[in-house]
Amino acid sequence: MSVISRILVRNICRSSCNVLSANQKGYSSQIVEENCLKCKASDVKIPEITLAEYLVNNFSKYPNKIALECGATQRKYTYDDVLVKSTNLNRIKSTNLNRSLRKKLKLQKGDVVAFLLPNIPEFIISTLGVHLAGLKLTTINSAYTSDEIKRQLLDSGAKVLVTLPELWQNAKKAVDETKNSISIITIKNNNSDTTPIGAIDWSEFANTPTDIPDAELPSIHETIFMPYSSGTTGLPKGVELSNYNIVANIAQIHHPDYKVAQSATDTHQDVTVAILPFFHIYGFTTTISMMTDGAKAVSLPKFTPDGYMNSLRDYRPHILMLVPPIVIFLYSHPSVQAEYLSSLRIVNCGAAPLGALDEEKFRKKVGRPLNILQGYGLSETSPVVTMIPLSLQGKYPGSMGSAIPNTFLKVVNIDDTEGKHLPPHTTGELLIKGPQVMKGYYNQPEQTENSFLNGWFKSGDLVRYNEDGMLYIADRIKELIKVKGLQVPPAELEEIIRDYPGVAEAAVIGIPHKFHGEVPRAYVVVKENCKIDVDKLRTQVESKVAKHKRLEGGIVIVEEIPKNASGKIMRRKLKLKYLEENV
Repeated sequence: MSVISRILVRNICRSSCNVLSANQKGYSSQIVEENCLKCKASDVKIPEITLAEYLVNNFSKYPNKIALECGATQRKYTYDDVLVKSTNLNRIKSTNLNRSLRKKLKLQKGDVVAFLLPNIPEFIISTLGVHLAGLKLTTINSAYTSDEIKRQLLDSGAKVLVTLPELWQNAKKAVDETKNSISIITIKNNNSDTTPIGAIDWSEFANTPTDIPDAELPSIHETIFMPYSSGTTGLPKGVELSNYNIVANIAQIHHPDYKVAQSATDTHQDVTVAILPFFHIYGFTTTISMMTDGAKAVSLPKFTPDGYMNSLRDYRPHILMLVPPIVIFLYSHPSVQAEYLSSLRIVNCGAAPLGALDEEKFRKKVGRPLNILQGYGLSETSPVVTMIPLSLQGKYPGSMGSAIPNTFLKVVNIDDTEGKHLPPHTTGELLIKGPQVMKGYYNQPEQTENSFLNGWFKSGDLVRYNEDGMLYIADRIKELIKVKGLQVPPAELEEIIRDYPGVAEAAVIGIPHKFHGEVPRAYVVVKENCKIDVDKLRTQVESKVAKHKRLEGGIVIVEEIPKNASGKIMRRKLKLKYLEENV
């Protein structure tokens, strides 16, 4: 019996992944007796199974539906293609991939596989293969430099790197510099691609029959996914997410008040154009969540205005998962036609608040009623924490919504060590408790401990809420910069700048940007009797970081950088000074 068959049989006796004990009477959060915020709707039942089992159970319901299509090359995979082992080279199977990973590369349960991939169908297929093999997955931004790739490979302890031939040079350099034995598998994304010398071809690797027993799946509380986040401070850290974390979050957003995708039928299938990166937890969880309802995910390897518009025109999506800069692009670009959005039913916007005016302009561009749902989440929470219920969309402009089922929230004073919940309309730090909250940061016990207060996860975001329990972002405690929804840790850029000859000190902040949300701006103190060529410094930084981390906000030479009594950089003071002078 195949691993897929065994999973299906084993779960007949378990709770159905789609049967959720939800009541639809209440919608926004309520202020409960425990003196915190909780969803008014009743909790959902969380299946106590692995993510691999959850996906197999649901994907198996739609065998002949197209599951994944590449918007750039139009190659397609049905749900059956994703699941079932086949000797046909055109039907690449996650089932066989999991066996090949274990037998040919000698990987053991709990070993880490790294993906350095853009949004391609094989990302999702490989993810299922990795999890069926009992392995952990860490995802790396495909725009990263070799230095950034090397850092994550070393920190995660990855033993395999899956990438594209076009990313081979960066990948190989990073692997070589780790001095570790890391196998590299490449996926051909175009017909013209060739497998680099020294790499393993993904198609041959995944399709060669392998005689090996099925892997023992990890427990529901074992780590299976490890995206990287900077948390509230410092360099990126591995966020340990378990089977239970991710399955819980998918179940939570499948509550009828929040569920965006309609289950596929003989006559209808929801379509989404997946532009949010799969390496980021927002893009990953929301995409596989829609796929559990049989939706078709059209993946785009990178965002280009023409490529994105063509996909909207050709596929007429029903659902779009977006960030504010893309919403702004859609309503402001003259070539985006309303007819491209004629089937659009729901837009879910996250990563940063979407302003009420931007929402209004987008609705005007579409020219007909549709649901625009804002939400809030973090890598550390799998990611969704709050959402606007479907029935309340448009009622609370600018709000990031209310607590989703099974989630508890508190708003507390920053310096409150007891965690006393503040009353409505009072700004404080958002604390979170729920089944979607991470296990901790990988190999970072001190950082993990500092991220919790009496069992509540400290978000690092300042919020307020109204009498209905609807939350609004007020500010960010954490020093993270958000560029187009992507994280930029100031400490990472400061380290690179300080390494430049003649630099004594450096501080980096995020400043507002019309289209990107924020961009990094550097303040630099020059060593005595030294001079610095700002253009050369900028070039040096650009050579070491991904494009979204570049110092688009400029470099400013200053005499001193404000610090507190303990020597910590007061970035908030620098940001306030910038806003006073420029906004």
